[in-house]
Amino acid sequence: MRLRDIALTLLALALVRDAAAQQAQSDTVLTVADYLDYERVSDPQIAPDGSRIVYTRRWVDKLKDKWESALWIVNGDGARNRFLVKGSNPRWSPDGTRVLYLAEGEPEGPQIYVRWMDAEGATSQITRVAEAPRNPAWSPDGNTIAFAMLVPAEEEWNIDIPKPPKGAEWTEAPRIIDRLHYRQDRVGFMKTGFMHLFTVTAEGGTSQQLTSGEWNVGARFDGLVRNPGFDWTPDGSAIVFDGLMEDGDLTYQLSHIYRVQVATKQIRRLTTRAGFWRGPVVSPSGQSVRPAGKAWPSPDIRGPALPTRLPTSMSWAPMVPVPATSWAISIVPRARCTGRGTAAESTSPLRTRSAQGGVRAVTSGTHALGLSSLSQRPAPIAVGTRSDFDEPGDIVRINLGNGTTRQLTSVNDDLLFGKQIGEVEEIWYTSSGNTRVQGWVVKPPDFDGAQRYPLIMEIHGGPFAMYSVGFDFRFQTFAANGYVVLYTNPRGSTGYGEDFSRGIDHAYPSVDYDDLMAGVDEVISRGYVDTTRMYVGGCSGGGVLSSWVIGHTDRFAAAAVRCPVTNWLSMAGQSDIPQFTHSFFHTPFWEDPSQWLEKSSLMYVGNMKTPTLVMTGELDLRTPMPQSEELFAALKMRGVEAKLLRFREEFHGTGSRPSNSMRTMLYMMSWYEQHAKAEEAPRAAEVSP
Repeated sequence: MRLRDIALTLLALALVRDAAAQQAQSDTVLTVADYLDYERVSDPQIAPDGSRIVYTRRWVDKLKDKWESALWIVNGDGARNRFLVKGSNPRWSPDGTRVLYLAEGEPEGPQIYVRWMDAEGATSQITRVAEAPRNPAWSPDGNTIAFAMLVPAEEEWNIDIPKPPKGAEWTEAPRIIDRLHYRQDRVGFMKTGFMHLFTVTAEGGTSQQLTSGEWNVGARFDGLVRNPGFDWTPDGSAIVFDGLMEDGDLTYQLSHIYRVQVATKQIRRLTTRAGFWRGPVVSPSGQSVRPAGKAWPSPDIRGPALPTRLPTSMSWAPMVPVPATSWAISIVPRARCTGRGTAAESTSPLRTRSAQGGVRAVTSGTHALGLSSLSQRPAPIAVGTRSDFDEPGDIVRINLGNGTTRQLTSVNDDLLFGKQIGEVEEIWYTSSGNTRVQGWVVKPPDFDGAQRYPLIMEIHGGPFAMYSVGFDFRFQTFAANGYVVLYTNPRGSTGYGEDFSRGIDHAYPSVDYDDLMAGVDEVISRGYVDTTRMYVGGCSGGGVLSSWVIGHTDRFAAAAVRCPVTNWLSMAGQSDIPQFTHSFFHTPFWEDPSQWLEKSSLMYVGNMKTPTLVMTGELDLRTPMPQSEELFAALKMRGVEAKLLRFREEFHGTGSRPSNSMRTMLYMMSWYEQHAKAEEAPRAAEVSP
């Protein structure tokens, strides 16, 4: 044992030295410092004639410690990739002569601008509104721009308080809260009011309000304010939008599709079946609309575990089915992303629906693809972003006829030049209930199957989300520092069918834990994992499960529990998504708290022995800091080694600030480097969930 302890100590010191060396700049492998030069692209928009693409390019402002962005433009063949203007949300006018976008203006805050795309390049500020305009969209004739905007509705409560003496510095009156949803992560306290539709002429002028009342345009997930979905009819006479024309403060996952006449402001509801309907797209004929979303099988069966579906088209008469022949390929421009993975591979292939309703795969291969816009001239061409294991996202152009794909940008080629990327291996394994689960292993760039490596298992959030096959900077950085990285899609993950996603319905955590442990066992069986140096971590839903894991097994040498939920009872009153929290349980806690306690990792602190690093943003409103404080305090009371890192200026997650993103990776690796188990870790969990 003494010789073995000495060997372990020497190995740990070697790993620390290697990791510390790689945290500095390297010409051969990816390092944490490279994050400062990492770039991202998104939201490419193709001109109607297919000649040019405008897209958003993001990079790190190293002095101000934030992500900066601007609009860039590239020719349809990839030539002349250049800066266009500071702003976001670009959209081409129907005739291709102008681009609208959002940028800072006067009065202070985001405003709508229009830039002429001729040689002159004249730019005009179109709106001068007090609240931020959202999701601006051209009318079909290019003469009008529609947008959504908050209409403030402050509530006053007058009381007979004495007048302050002259020069007195009294505290402000209390913030008056009378709604369940009053704060939002990355926003803070929400402004009181209602989201409505507006129009403004494309030359600028006074904005005209189309909708009004104490209700919100825009389908809302648990009260969260997002960009409303809407579309013009081809003749420009009406706008179809998602929302709920009633007070939705206590309504969970319910929205409808409506049509408002621009001239008369008359509103008509199109959907009749209860569901979470959003993102309507009007057919080219103008006679029907197709929303994305999901209908509820029953009032008791609703929630994010149900898959989003593309339902039958609806005519203007509510829910009257119409033939698919009026759609053909023209529904693609607003499809956003046509694939969310299959049970065969977690990819996002592009698919089109024919006029007869058949579906055809346009692209193939192992990649993550997001579609943004389409041009019909000179042939149907789509643009989007594509990423794979080895390459971060870039803008691509896809011929929808033959599937030919052309990469138009290479924003990270300079960063990755000469650097060896860790190989990513796809794995499939069997978990409880004979369930097949997909996962991936990232190996160090100089991987040798005859050696043994420390293992990091990272768990995704959601929980109704999924890991894809795109590039992951963190995982590659961990691998470059000598770790094998395991990430999987346990039950609850999307992309594998409704039964798989609903596998944790009203049972979270449960079988997802089985799936994670089975994944660890599968990688161990391959012979290259040092079982004395295995680590587990995750944020949000990954924080839920990583805290659950250490309460049900001590096989891991250390854990990095990030932005977790540890106590469902207190979470329901602390989070900005209270109804989502309640949706995990059949019965409210005031009627029966037993399941709420049973599924709270805090209740298993008595089993915890794993050294635990707890990391959460101080401004987090999604999984608020008290969730982490409760776990940390309980661990300290029990004498379990633990540290709490309170990330400054961070809402949910610990990586919106570039410096904090780097700190997250470095603190995790530093914590892991300090811990190893003296004995071989057990092959199975000690405590049944």
